[in-house]
Amino acid sequence: MFKPNQLKRRFAAGDALFGAWVETGSATNVEILAHQGFDFLILDLEHGLGELRDAVDMLRAAEGGTPCIVRVPWNDPIILKRLLDAGANSLMIPSVETAEEARAAVAACRYPPQGRRGYAAPLVRASTFGKAADYMTRANEELLIVIQLESADAVRRAAEICAVEGVDVPFLGVNDMAGSIGMLEQLDRPEVRALVGEAEKAMLASGKPMGTVPSAGADWQSLIHAGYRLVPVASDVGLMRDAALAVVREQVKFREERTGAAVHSALPMDRAHAY
Repeated sequence: MFKPNQLKRRFAAGDALFGAWVETGSATNVEILAHQGFDFLILDLEHGLGELRDAVDMLRAAEGGTPCIVRVPWNDPIILKRLLDAGANSLMIPSVETAEEARAAVAACRYPPQGRRGYAAPLVRASTFGKAADYMTRANEELLIVIQLESADAVRRAAEICAVEGVDVPFLGVNDMAGSIGMLEQLDRPEVRALVGEAEKAMLASGKPMGTVPSAGADWQSLIHAGYRLVPVASDVGLMRDAALAVVREQVKFREERTGAAVHSALPMDRAHAY
């Protein structure tokens, strides 16, 4: 349903925002998280389980709670158009490699003459099914576009990508960037940290709020000190997994103390999680 974009207003006010990913495609999980005080939720349709209809259900579940960013599966104009018509006013677009790709994404999200988004405004959920009479005049200005830089090549072109008008937030995907130089999950390597620094320099110079996830050597506090303003710090999967593991570990410990014997369990090995 049409409403002013709270995230754009908070960025304009200089706020740094903390949020959570929703990977399960579950409207119930969205509804729970939307009432916990996060600044935003990212509804992940790239790596998450949700489809278009799930995205609509998740957006409905968050209404009155927390504003949502929908991460689309790909920089595809048809996908972008359908999610905008469905009522998303903030989109995250993965794996943008060039300024040309960024411009194409912006154009696909904007109505003419600023872009080439297809018109069905009186009929779609985004305009409250035609009830928001000013939707056509306000849709472009209420749009928030987050562009993900996820490779070494994208980092080298970061200044050009960030300079594209309509790109509101550049967002660094550290693990995929590391993978592009053969160092997936080796986020503390000097080569990876050097690329992070190069990306940060370009993003900060653009004057636009920048985002990323906590990673090796960069917890959420240090990210804020470094100038990041869009920081997802949790996910529905991670929160449920970690809470479940804590409960199981407590039961295993209790049984071991009670019987004096080691209890065999299927507890996974500890490891660092990006989110």
